[in-house]
Amino acid sequence: SEKVGFDVKPTEDFTFTSCLELKLDNYTEICQEVGDRAAKEYAIECSLDKMVKEWDGMEFRVPAYKETGTFYVTGFDDICAQLDEHIQTTQTMQFSAFKKPFEERIEEWATKLLLVSDTIEEWIKVQGQWMYLQPIFESEDIMKQLPLEGKKFKSVDSTWRHTMNNTKNNPNVLRVCSNELLEKLKQANNTLEEVQKNLENYLQTKRDAFARFYFLSNDELLEILSQTKDPTAVQPHLRKVFENMSSLEFNEEKEILAMFSAEGEKIDYVTVRDPRGKNVE
Repeated sequence: SEKVGFDVKPTEDFTFTSCLELKLDNYTEICQEVGDRAAKEYAIECSLDKMVKEWDGMEFRVPAYKETGTFYVTGFDDICAQLDEHIQTTQTMQFSAFKKPFEERIEEWATKLLLVSDTIEEWIKVQGQWMYLQPIFESEDIMKQLPLEGKKFKSVDSTWRHTMNNTKNNPNVLRVCSNELLEKLKQANNTLEEVQKNLENYLQTKRDAFARFYFLSNDELLEILSQTKDPTAVQPHLRKVFENMSSLEFNEEKEILAMFSAEGEKIDYVTVRDPRGKNVE
């Protein structure tokens, strides 16, 4: 209207004949410019609507995790692939010369996608650490040896279970991901990293006390330490700790009677060894 000098207000019954009656054929270049801009603005609107619709159907897959009584998330890769694609599309819109009618909506959508991205990034970290530490701190022996770290882990475990229950009941990705959840996950990650560090320091003290533990990985050493009430738990790791020692012979009272070489040679102990009630090292 501004460029042709009179009002042009298309309605639902606005036709090509209406254009001719308004003599818009005298303003072909102006009409073409307006039409091109409208088409590009419409393309942006359609692209936004399409992305929103696709996220409406995007849900976390939340199966049960072993015998823990809680859940975990699978299919992060599919969600992240769509997320990366839509973030890139939205960033292109943000630099478009035709974004003005939808500028506020584009910025809100970009903020939402970045929130989902940040939340999933923290979620993946928490899930990985929780899966690793959960069976460790399920052991009564480890809880007794590391009570402070055990308490910290149990606090995160409670948050994790609450989060996963909510996700199971409402798995829509956009609705689940929020600033509140992001802050909880960040805090959980910080706590788990601290627990992990202290756990490694604890394993180091065990290795300092008994240098042959350096031959074992963290997981192997933890397997032994989490079963201190069972002296036979060392059996699978003897060959790594002692050269050519294959196994030990225990009696019903879990006292050590003899040792066997890899070739099956048996050497009886002069006196019976009682490992019960002693540190594993």
